[in-house]
Amino acid sequence: MAALRRRLPAVLLALLLGCGPAADHSPAPVEAAPADPAPRFVLPDLSGAKVDLQQLRGRPVVIDFWATWCAPCLHQIPVLNDFQEHHPKDVVVLGVAVDVGGRDVVAPFAREHDIRYRVLLGDESLAQRYGAFGFPSLYVVGPDGGIAMRHVGLASQEELEEAVAGWVPQARRN
Repeated sequence: MAALRRRLPAVLLALLLGCGPAADHSPAPVEAAPADPAPRFVLPDLSGAKVDLQQLRGRPVVIDFWATWCAPCLHQIPVLNDFQEHHPKDVVVLGVAVDVGGRDVVAPFAREHDIRYRVLLGDESLAQRYGAFGFPSLYVVGPDGGIAMRHVGLASQEELEEAVAGWVPQARRN
């Protein structure tokens, strides 16, 4: 018992360090109950046009909460670019940037890293409404507006394909 008490602070510290906003979480998809509605939002994209999640009903929507200061988020960009390229009409891919600096910070970053899906300007409070307390955090919203999948950390192409397979004709399998 005394040995456990001596190790407890170190164990707690290790747990806390692995759970911060910029932590590189191993992929851990968590299925959500189909009845969980996605929190509604209306956000501007980098050009200033408004995107209303409610108006995207009828198609699956992939929402990736990310930040320019998040190192693991960089690795999600090419996966989402590829996924959007393979599903240009079937699936909507949205990257919701949570940076405090807004467009002034996010737009140059998006150009530099060749983000080819739609980037929206959000904030951490919206991410928290979805349950995203670390980044990247990815959500798949079904055509009915319910959260079909939650994924903390980096999502693979295969995981994305599997998440939309029921809604997208012949989802690509590698």
